Amino acid sequence: MTTTTAARTAQPATKPVVSFENVTKSYGTVRAVDGLSLTLHPGETVALLGPNGAGKSTTLDLLLGLRPADSGSVRLFDGTPREAVAAGRVGAMLQSGGLMEEVTVREIVALGCALHPRPHPVDQVLSRAGIDKIADRKVDKLSGGQEQRVRFALATVGDSDLIVLDEPTTGMDVTSRQAFWATMREQADRGRTVLFATHYLEEADAIADRVIVLSKGRVLADGTAAEIKAKAGARRISFDLTGPVDTAPLRALPFLTAFERHGDTVRIQSRDADATVHALYALGLYPRNLEVAGLGLEQAFIALTEAEEATRC
Repeated sequence: MTTTTAARTAQPATKPVVSFENVTKSYGTVRAVDGLSLTLHPGETVALLGPNGAGKSTTLDLLLGLRPADSGSVRLFDGTPREAVAAGRVGAMLQSGGLMEEVTVREIVALGCALHPRPHPVDQVLSRAGIDKIADRKVDKLSGGQEQRVRFALATVGDSDLIVLDEPTTGMDVTSRQAFWATMREQADRGRTVLFATHYLEEADAIADRVIVLSKGRVLADGTAAEIKAKAGARRISFDLTGPVDTAPLRALPFLTAFERHGDTVRIQSRDADATVHALYALGLYPRNLEVAGLGLEQAFIALTEAEEATRC
């Protein structure tokens, strides 16, 4: 997957596309969204991350007007979510909800175009989603990946200003995922705001201008992928040690947050890489192929969410 050549920056002077102000939503005794405040601007590509139960799907439901907030305010384009959806300003691709059966791909896409206030030509929508060659196939005869592409087509049947995607590439093969994100980059380059929730963290790292990490219905981190990695604080250290080595002193190195050994290779994470490496040499060991690097987005995400869980225990 290729990375974006240049980040699309938001224009602070423009009116926000999405605004959550101290929003809460509970299901019984479970607080799914807890005082959530965030703002999205035109042209941003934003990844919404979080562990299971973080409130991602509920946040998207509130944004789309599918559920009412218990308190706080959700605004889209300075109006209500339902007003924005009715005006055709929002296209959505959600995990929940099935597709119509006993209709062809072309028929369901044509219906979506007919219902949109600012529709694109049906053939253009089919081609952009990569489903033109299966346009005459019944929807209930599609594979999981093909169904996802039909959902994507329905999210982009018209000239919407905001595109919301919930786990959009689930079930797609690598080639389809690459083609999908190339299309979404084109959408963002035209000034549209793209908000997507994903469990493929490499997608967030490669695609998103901005990453929002949710935990327990609150914003845990908000920034570029590089800023999220820096916020995690730790760095990765890897090296090789040959022969029998007592791992107890290695596990006791200062500032360690993670340790693993596979054969001769040791991989650790440290909050102070310089101090850890200094202590490593003080043990009288001579590591080979020593490398120190920042955390990837996946490791940073795990570190942040684990730290949050520890503070709540």
